[in-house]
Formats: sequence, structure tokens, C-alpha cells
Amino acid sequence: MDAFFASIEEAVNPRLKGRPLIIGARASRMNTVVCAANYPAKALGIHSGMPTRRAYSIYSKLEFLPADQAKYIWTSGQILELLKGYNLPLNYSSIDEFQMDLSGHPGQNPVSLSKEIRAQIYANFNITASIGIAKNWLLAKLASKLNKPDGVALIDDSNFEQALRKASLDKLSGMGGNYGRELTARGIKTCWDLYLNLPGFFDDKPGKFEENPGKSGEMPKSISHSYTLTRASVNPEVIGSWIRLLSEMIGSRLREQNLTSRTTHLWLDKPETGCSGAQKTCHIETNDGYEIYRRAVKLMPRIWPKMAKIRAIGVSCGGISRAVYQPLLQEDLRRKGLVYALDKINNRFGEGAIFPAITSLAR
Repeated sequence: MDAFFASIEEAVNPRLKGRPLIIGARASRMNTVVCAANYPAKALGIHSGMPTRRAYSIYSKLEFLPADQAKYIWTSGQILELLKGYNLPLNYSSIDEFQMDLSGHPGQNPVSLSKEIRAQIYANFNITASIGIAKNWLLAKLASKLNKPDGVALIDDSNFEQALRKASLDKLSGMGGNYGRELTARGIKTCWDLYLNLPGFFDDKPGKFEENPGKSGEMPKSISHSYTLTRASVNPEVIGSWIRLLSEMIGSRLREQNLTSRTTHLWLDKPETGCSGAQKTCHIETNDGYEIYRRAVKLMPRIWPKMAKIRAIGVSCGGISRAVYQPLLQEDLRRKGLVYALDKINNRFGEGAIFPAITSLAR
């Protein structure tokens, strides 16, 4: 997806289109970092990870919105469902990136299919996507960056050298950090330079589907969410509301993937003493956000002494397995029915159409 978070906000509020827009990691516009920027903002030199104070020093009239994670996760899930409709091997690489394998369908024109998918995404969500096509995941991801935004690019034998000559090294996945800087210092500045020095780096058997480790091709080891408060708080209702919201988000992701969890981990970041955490494993598995919340709250006395100020909160669920457990008690059956009824409502009318009242303090 192109500038995914910002594009979703523009789709919801069309007046933002064409204006430089940044999405903040939290609600305080001058006390957070940029977690997403639309293309007009990027053109000004504003990018993800930049402190918002720095972004406003570049352009004081920036539009600003705090990140709405639930909205982005819901949209990502809906795009995944759209792609599943093509009945091709599919990988959920990240919240805004998907991998599809065409090797078993040689008669399918990949460029035509890509244009169709791109059009479907725009028709359904009013956001754009850029699609890369190549013989393996690494090259396909590189290709997806060549014609951004809203573009399709193919790298094959006919244009392999040309494409790699035009692509700077930082466009290649994994080359944005110290390793990339080290290679650049050695004179390797383009992907073609890298190929000349490491010819086998881009090689892969045509048709092999490279799964990105830890994604939908294999069961995740854990699912987590965290949030940094605008300012440190000692209010147990505020802290509790965030724990509940994070737990609900984890429960929703578990149910979407037909998974359950036995281990709940809670961590709290305290400005005075730093970060501390605790976890507990239960015999009964769950994917109910309320039950995850109950388990997390029971851990609080172990890591929150004397009502210390809290700056950040995180909830994580491990011990993940496929959901095969069926409740036996009538109350548990009723609770499961309620949870799935709420999922149906939120799937139909949008994430957050109905939510636990306590989480209103975190919204």
C-alpha cells in the first residue's frame, strides 16, 4: 500500500487529500514522532521516525492526526480477504504488504492481474497500491518501489540490469541501516553495484515462493500491542483502559487468524525506574480480549509498586496455538457467542462501532 496510514485517513476525510499530512504515534502533535507521512509531506523532506517538532519546523501548516491502529488493522484485514478471493498462495508480510505466488499459474498475465488487483483495492478502499513482480520476494519488493505511488513494475531477464542500475542501494530491503551504509562506503551505491560484487545475492529458482519469516505462512510466536501515553500517568482508570484496549486488539487479531493463547505478558515503562514486566501461563487458552485483560491486570501488582507514574504500556500474548478448544460451561459458550457477535458488528460497520465502555478513556 502507498503511505498506508495516511491514505486511509485521506479516504475517510477527503479534505486532507493533496495537503501535507503526518500521522503521529500519539495524540500530542508536538510531543510525538511521525509514524506515517503522505506523499505531499514526503516531498517536503518529512519521513517516518522524524520528531514532529522537526516536521513542523520544515512546514508549519502540516495536517496532523494521531494514529488509529484499529482502523488500519481492520483495513489491512479486509484487503487480505480481497486477495484471498484470487485463490493463489498468499503471504501476509506486514500490515501494508502482501505477497502472492503466481508460479503455479503460468497462463495468468502477471501485469494484467496486478493492474486488476490495484483497481480492486482502489474501488473498495479508495487507497492506492504499488505492485512489484519478479522471480522472488526480494526483487518483487524492489520492483514495488520503482513506480510508486499507484504503479506496477516488472523485473525480469529483459530489464534486470536496467532496473538494478536505476535503483539506489537503499531501495533494497535490509539496506537502510548500518550494513547498507557500510556497503555505500565501499563504493556500492546501486543495486547493480551489489550484483556485480555479489552475483548470487539476487538469485533464486524461478517459481519458488519466498515466505517472509514469522508471517502468515507460519504460526506467530506472539502477538503484541503497546502504547506510549502523551504524558506519564498514575490514574489507574487510564492505565486500565489502555490495557483493556490493547488486550481487545490482540484478541481480535487472534480470532482473525483462528488462534488462541495461554501466556499473557504485561510491561509498564516508568520514567523514574524504567521498564519492567511480568507474565503468567494459564492452562486454559483464550482469544477473548476481556480474558486477556483480566490476566494482564492480575500481573499489575508485581510491576506497579506504590502507584508509580506510567509512561508506556504493552500487552503481549504467547503460547499460541490453533483454536481447537471448545468451551464446556454454558457461561463460557455464551461469552464466546457474544465475542463473535461483536466481531460481526465491527466487521460490518467498522472497527470501534461497538466497544467496551472502559476503553473510551483510551480513544
